[in-house]
Amino acid sequence: MSSTAAGFTVAQLVGATLAELGVGHAFGVVGSGNFAVTNALIAAGVPFVAARHEGGAATMADAYSRLSALPAVVTTHQGCGLTNAVTGIGEAAKSRTPLIVLTADTAGAAVRSNFRIDQDALARSVGAVAERVHSAASAVADTVRAYRTAVRERRTVVLSLPLDVQEQAAPQSWAVPLLPPIQRVHPDAGALASLVALLEQAQRPVFVAGRGARDAGPQIAALAERTGALVATSAVANGLFEGNPFSLGISGGFSCPLTAELIAGADLIVGWGCALNMWTMRHGSLIGADATVVQVDVEDAALGANRPIDLGVLGDCRETAAAAAVAAVGPARAGYHSDELRERIAAHGRWNDVAFDDLSTETAIDPRLLSRELDAILPRERTVSVDSGNFMGYPSAYLRVPDEFGFNFTQAFQSIGLGLATAIGTALAQPDRIPVAALGDGGFLMGISELETVVRLGLPMVLVVYNDSAYGAEVHHFDAPGTDHSAVTFPDTDIAAVARGYGAEAVTVRSVADLDAVRTWVAGPRNRPLLIDAKVSSDGGAWWLAEAFKGH
Repeated sequence: MSSTAAGFTVAQLVGATLAELGVGHAFGVVGSGNFAVTNALIAAGVPFVAARHEGGAATMADAYSRLSALPAVVTTHQGCGLTNAVTGIGEAAKSRTPLIVLTADTAGAAVRSNFRIDQDALARSVGAVAERVHSAASAVADTVRAYRTAVRERRTVVLSLPLDVQEQAAPQSWAVPLLPPIQRVHPDAGALASLVALLEQAQRPVFVAGRGARDAGPQIAALAERTGALVATSAVANGLFEGNPFSLGISGGFSCPLTAELIAGADLIVGWGCALNMWTMRHGSLIGADATVVQVDVEDAALGANRPIDLGVLGDCRETAAAAAVAAVGPARAGYHSDELRERIAAHGRWNDVAFDDLSTETAIDPRLLSRELDAILPRERTVSVDSGNFMGYPSAYLRVPDEFGFNFTQAFQSIGLGLATAIGTALAQPDRIPVAALGDGGFLMGISELETVVRLGLPMVLVVYNDSAYGAEVHHFDAPGTDHSAVTFPDTDIAAVARGYGAEAVTVRSVADLDAVRTWVAGPRNRPLLIDAKVSSDGGAWWLAEAFKGH
């Protein structure tokens, strides 16, 4: 695109350039430093959500980018605005989310400014890429470089706009160049032949797909059908194989007993865009002694980064799976596939199907019972966004999602308090689904300011607060007799009453009967969010917690 714009400033030019390149949404808290550039984004047609805290804005943008075809922008004031957003930026960077952090910066000569910090060093310290707009003459090129790095390299980029540069007059004419088409990485012929040979020898193959394979579901499923492989996902790719009769759901700490049994029994495990880290492989316990391990990834550094592998294939997951299916010229193999196993998976392949001793009391509901009932009550077309904490396994394992666009798991930094903002970004990326935010009481209260954002936007969100009046992970992890838990336990809080004060509907749930109020809300009109203050009974430490804290 070429344009002329008399009176344009660099701030306006940067906003217009990002809009032209293609960003789906912007989030932020507006101060004097980012006022002009945020308004430039809005003027150029980019939807904007004003968050109540920069940390919430960054996480909303991260969540949106994960579940949308277009990247998001988070915009912040210089200095303190950026530091407020750092946890959300760190989460996005660790997750390789294509995200642009558009932040003001102090003028070069303002060496005594209260806002002055080394923003580039701060960005790099949490794994983000530091870029900046240097001058009016370079503004378009600087912005395009930041956008291209974010989208093509799947990186979180912090683009700093110094105040003195923002105010400069833009060039009289400027052009946003067209980016070359994305080129997928095809696997090496030798590596592909080795993969096909292993697939043809395997009797019990299992495919585990991660975030890097979220666009390759059909191709991986077709190869699994041809080779008799069972399919599973890491937590962040949950839903990718939903509906597949040989899908095992999530591999790792959230796996139900049958899923763990079948993965551990595999003689070949292929990780597709999956780190095969301690979470997904249960610290290696899901890899049998005689199992061959293969990893497919577009980055050489990822191959074998977390554990020894027998074969690394450098290539795009979609291209590699499709090429392997073509190269496998022999007859289709039964592998792990059988009518008997299909029936076992249908009957016992999810936690919802596993019997348990109900721990409910007169004043609290078993979190497993709560989650199972909510799965049946809430509409099937949903998104589920999960905060961190002792409770997190329940919504992750029990609340089913329709596909890979139904689950958002901002857990790379393992910070609590991101779940509500995650649900907002998810809701805006997938507006035709009922958004469900699964939160602990600690994480919800940490991010509660964004409940006002949910109400203001009119999102038909269900907020499920698993309320045990504690930081439950710490209570159950530090469990030696006589341990003082006073620093991690709290008086009961009427979270439902707090939510009503924000303008949401709310219900306190202590039993299955109390869930009738949820059925009433689901029936309509759903014109206000619903918060469920679920008083949950103690689980003695969730089943996945021991796995999570191994080695810590």
